[in-house]
Amino acid sequence: MTTPPRWTYVCRRDDIVPNTGVAAKVGQAQVAVFRVVAPDGEDEAVFAIGNHDPRSGANVISRGLVGDVGGELVVASPVYKNHFCLRTGRCLEDESWSVPAFQVQVSEDGLVLVREA
Repeated sequence: MTTPPRWTYVCRRDDIVPNTGVAAKVGQAQVAVFRVVAPDGEDEAVFAIGNHDPRSGANVISRGLVGDVGGELVVASPVYKNHFCLRTGRCLEDESWSVPAFQVQVSEDGLVLVREA
């Protein structure tokens, strides 16, 4: 018998300033949750990746700058500025430095939930 996935409430979507991230504990993992809003305000998405920067060893990904590199949504780690894809966790500069990506749900009333790995 399989156990159903466990989802952890992180915060309300509106508690995350647009185009920034917050850190949360989801199960045993530290997770960086980002709210990305297009300049025109039309498109909005929430992403979650591991908060642990594999290059520096610090839990700082949630404090990085959100941007676009070659059409790919990324966050730049605040320590060595490596870019991590918000969809997959892949490092653009060196794929051996990836971080895990987590599934995210935003409820109709704006609650952000992250699935435990």
